[in-house]
Amino acid sequence: MSEPRQDLWLIRHGETEWSQAKRHTGRTDIPLTPDGERQAAALGQSLAGRRFGLVLCSPLRRASETCRLAGYGQVAEVTDDLLEWDYGVYEGRTTQEIRSEQPEWSIWTASVTKGESIEQVGHRAQRVIQRALTVGGDVALFAHAHILRILTACWLGLPPDAGRLFVLRTASISVLGFERETRVITGWNLSHEERK
Repeated sequence: MSEPRQDLWLIRHGETEWSQAKRHTGRTDIPLTPDGERQAAALGQSLAGRRFGLVLCSPLRRASETCRLAGYGQVAEVTDDLLEWDYGVYEGRTTQEIRSEQPEWSIWTASVTKGESIEQVGHRAQRVIQRALTVGGDVALFAHAHILRILTACWLGLPPDAGRLFVLRTASISVLGFERETRVITGWNLSHEERK
C-alpha cells in the first residue's frame, strides 16, 4: 500500500481588533488591524511562494485579506465551509463577560442559541477534509481559529470538541499530514519567526 504524501496547511488570519480583545468573532466581518496586515504579509514570506494543489479560503474579510496579502488571492477558492463558527448570542462577547453571567461557561460545551452547534461545525470541517483528500498535492486553508481547531480534531479522528486542545495564534501556520498511513500533526501554531 502506498503511503499518503499530502499535507493540509492551516493558516489562521492576522490580528483584528476583536481577536486582540479576545472577543468571539464568528460571522462579524471585521478587517485586519495594521499589525494584522503586516502579519499577513509576513505569512507570504514564510510560505515563500509554495505551490499548493488547492487553496481554499473563508469568505470573511479577515481571512480573504490574509490570503491576498500572503500572495494567494488570485488562486484561492472561496468556500462557506471555512466560515468561522456561528456563535449566535455569544458573538462579540469575551469568555470573561459571559462567565460573569454563566460561571462555568465554555464555547466547547455550551448550547449556542441562534448559532451553530459544534456538530454542525464538525460536519463543515469534514467536508473540507474530504475535498482536500481528492486533490493531488498539498492544500492551504486560510480561515479562523475555531474552525481550524475543529478541523484538526476531525483530521485526527477525534470528536469536534477535542479542538479545545489545539490553540492557534493569529497569523500562524500549522500543518496536518501523515506518518505512513496515520493522520498526524507535523507542525503546529508556528509564527513567521519560528518558520525562518
